[in-house]
Amino acid sequence: MSNGDVRLEAWRALLLAHNTAVRAIEADVQRAGTVPLTWYDVLLELRAAGTGGLRMQELSDRVVLSRTRVSRLVDEMAKSGLVRKCQDATDKRVVWATITEAGQDALRETAPAYLRGIHRHFSAYLTEEETHVLASALLKVAQGDRAEIRWS
Repeated sequence: MSNGDVRLEAWRALLLAHNTAVRAIEADVQRAGTVPLTWYDVLLELRAAGTGGLRMQELSDRVVLSRTRVSRLVDEMAKSGLVRKCQDATDKRVVWATITEAGQDALRETAPAYLRGIHRHFSAYLTEEETHVLASALLKVAQGDRAEIRWS
């Protein structure tokens, strides 16, 4: 197999693994009767951001959804009381999202099913060494693309 073929096969394997694992984890989370996986991912990022929250644009950069989809999703989550949206006091074009106490509760409630799903549908298939190599390689790609996006 040529170098280009190996790289294309690695890309294809990444897409297939992502699709398979995410669908299975999503099904596990749904069976647990907690918030949808997309909501969980948003809540996770908002909690990691701390009390200040994230600008909507920053949030859409951190989750794997389009900006339009993130905006609609956060609107739904705000109606459910899990997040709060507020306009920036100095720049009216900027909207901030923060996690509420109810959002923190939903995050804690969903975490066990999410973590079990990650183990069952992802990490159970990898050795510890493979996990380290994979994490290192994928972080290189993620950081490389973020640097390119910032400088484009």
